[in-house]
Amino acid sequence: MNAAQKQEVLKIYLSELGSVAVAFSGGVDSTFLLKSAHDLLGDRAIAVTARSCSFPERELKEAAAFCRKEGITHVVCDSEELEIEGFSQNPINRCYLCKSELFTKIRAIAEKQGIEYVAEGSNTDDDGDYRPGLAAVAEQGVKSPLRHAKLSKQEIRDLSKEMGLSTWDKPSFACLSSRFPYGERITPGRLSMIDRGEQILLDLGLKQVRVRVHGGLARIETDEDGFGILTDRGRREKVYGQFRELGFSYLSLDLLGYRTGSMNETLGLPEQTV
Repeated sequence: MNAAQKQEVLKIYLSELGSVAVAFSGGVDSTFLLKSAHDLLGDRAIAVTARSCSFPERELKEAAAFCRKEGITHVVCDSEELEIEGFSQNPINRCYLCKSELFTKIRAIAEKQGIEYVAEGSNTDDDGDYRPGLAAVAEQGVKSPLRHAKLSKQEIRDLSKEMGLSTWDKPSFACLSSRFPYGERITPGRLSMIDRGEQILLDLGLKQVRVRVHGGLARIETDEDGFGILTDRGRREKVYGQFRELGFSYLSLDLLGYRTGSMNETLGLPEQTV
């Protein structure tokens, strides 16, 4: 099937659900899903966004602005991951712990609003990486309409552009907790350092960027355009100074550049000894 045919499958599926509370981050996928659901279901489609220290304020503001513009009911709930037992130790099932708690809260909100189903925005590209959060989706009966329609990330971007959604070319985003290697403790202070570091780079003009942390080292992942911006020595020295002020001891630029799930690359690999 082509993208247009998959979009028809999506519309049929959403119509059959009848009412949905969409886990809404304001990213490419959840924006496309929410807009599609609201166009079909009207007030029977609502958005729920979780507020926490791992979700930047700029993303929350963008999500709220979109819902105001579209006239979509938007519920913001507090979902502080660091209060979940074991989460701050950053185990490999960290995402599962977070999603389990989040979907429980969204379901409670949906029931209060008279909404029958909870839906989330994963797509077929998410099947190719380590995604423990999808186990929580399955356990709690959360619907994944985009995966049901077999839509890929690029198809979602293309369809979003056709629909006039400004998010069609928005860089991919993941919660700030994903910037830590598994087993490295997550704290509010370090999450704030990452958030402020990424904002420095965004203000510089970088679009697709991650600041991964390894102890006192910040490792920047970016795309080719970002590499071009950072080639200027004076600019690099300024960024280095700003990161030092944030509390990082070292700053590096990853030569492979941005890629999703880079913290999963060591899973299953034997420990190295020196």
